[in-house]
Amino acid sequence: MFFDQLEGLRRREAFAAHLAPLRRKKWFLYAKPPPCADPEAVLAYLARYTHRVAISNSRLLGLDERGVTFRYKDYRRDGRARLRTMTLAPDEFIRRFLLHVLPKGFHRIRHYGLLASATCKKNIARARELIAMPVPVTDPPVERDEADPAAGAAADHRPPCPCCGGRMIIVGTFERAAAPRAPPSPDTGVRTAMP
Repeated sequence: MFFDQLEGLRRREAFAAHLAPLRRKKWFLYAKPPPCADPEAVLAYLARYTHRVAISNSRLLGLDERGVTFRYKDYRRDGRARLRTMTLAPDEFIRRFLLHVLPKGFHRIRHYGLLASATCKKNIARARELIAMPVPVTDPPVERDEADPAAGAAADHRPPCPCCGGRMIIVGTFERAAAPRAPPSPDTGVRTAMP
C-alpha cells in the first residue's frame, strides 16, 4: 500500500518507472561471517527480531489530545541526541503500527529445508542416515492381555477419568482451533469406560 507522497506508485506503470533507475545500477554485495560464534548467541540475536511487537510499551510515553508520544532512535545522530521523541496523530500511529501486522494466513517464522513441515520426518531420517547416526529405538506397543487388564496399563497414555478413575475413551475429535458444531445427541450411544 502506498500513502501520502507515494500514492502515485499504486499504478503499475508508475511503479515500474520508479524502479527503472535501480535496475540499471550496478550492485555489489558485501557479506561477512556473523560475529556470533555459538548457537546460543545466534538464537538470542534472532529472538530480538522474531518475538517482538512493532513497539514495546516502555517506549510509549503518553497519549493526549495531540496524539501518541513515543521514544525512538534516530540512527543519523550520535550519542544522547540519538534518542528522540515523536508525537503522531492517533490514526497515523495506528496506520504505522498496522504496517507491522502480518495479513491473515502469513507466519512470521516459517520452517524450510530440513524442517519443512511437509517432509520433516523423512528429511531428518535421511540426514541421520547420511551421517551414519543410529536410528532412535522406540519400544513396540504393548499388547493388552484381556485376562490381565493391568498388564498393558503402563503403555496406555490416556488420562484417567476424574470421576471413576477408569481409562477415558475418545468418542470424537475435531481440528485444532475448531469447535464442535453442537453438543452430542443423547441418541448417539456414547460408551463409558469401565474402571
